[in-house]
Amino acid sequence: DATLRECEATVQSVGPRGIVLDRTVFYPLGGGQAGDSGVLQVLQGALAGQVLPIIDTRKGKDAEGRFTADICHLPDPAQPVDLTGLQPGDRVRARLDWARRHRLMRLHSTTHLLCHLVPQLVNGCSITPDYARLDFAMTDPLDKEQLTAAIATLVAAAHPLTVASISDEELDANPALVKSMSVQPPRGTGRIRTSRIGGEGGAPLIDLQPCGGTHVANT
Repeated sequence: DATLRECEATVQSVGPRGIVLDRTVFYPLGGGQAGDSGVLQVLQGALAGQVLPIIDTRKGKDAEGRFTADICHLPDPAQPVDLTGLQPGDRVRARLDWARRHRLMRLHSTTHLLCHLVPQLVNGCSITPDYARLDFAMTDPLDKEQLTAAIATLVAAAHPLTVASISDEELDANPALVKSMSVQPPRGTGRIRTSRIGGEGGAPLIDLQPCGGTHVANT
């Protein structure tokens, strides 16, 4: 839920890859979108009352380098708190740097508007708090003023953005939903998360594609 700014959680493990919680509102680096930052406020345990700055969030990896289900919160190495005092079972409040996250959400949603306006496939993507970049597989130049005006029109139209999911079979039947040349949406759970802009109540569909990132609710 991209609108949640904080949650309480229990520490599962603390290690060189970061702090793993049983639940979190932090989004890990993936799909071109930067990982979240924020703080963990320790509610219960030896470090109760301490606030631990988190500078990044990453997906966990096993010994062979394969991604796991863990979400690792990376503490600021410069912080003065001795993290050996943080133990499994401790209770914390995970709180996002919301201003930074909201910029990421706005920029990520805007890249989907750009996908609608530029029909070529994407072969690169980077979404940071300061800018977003899409690389399109094309050689023809783009008209910056025309694209700027077209994006402004889509923003002003206040199209709703909804998050849902489709089955693996539905994606196989509609391969054009994938706009990226190099990255395929993760499979294995039987459902693939999607984002849709427009297309509600007879309104025109602006964009529909698999996406695991965070988005605003309305253009």
